[in-house]
Amino acid sequence: MASSSPPASPSGNTQLLPLSDAHSPLSSVVFELSQQVQAAMENMLKMITEIDQSSGGIIEEIEKCKESALERKRSLEEDKERFQKAAYSVLDMLNNRESN
Repeated sequence: MASSSPPASPSGNTQLLPLSDAHSPLSSVVFELSQQVQAAMENMLKMITEIDQSSGGIIEEIEKCKESALERKRSLEEDKERFQKAAYSVLDMLNNRESN
């Protein structure tokens, strides 16, 4: 019949077994915690990757909008110059009529 007493350690000291039994719950808690931390870090890495991809798209859109705004500004500046020239021409024509 098999004995229900704990097996002896190789050095013959049987007090080590209860000590290792006390560490077993602590080891499993540490292991579980490390698994949770690793899973959380993997999730954060996925989120960081998604954020990087999204920010790349956002930066592209900002650049497109910036270019579009600069083109619109140039166009408005050209329109402004044309209207100013036309206004000065009208003023010159009116001044010339008054002086005659």
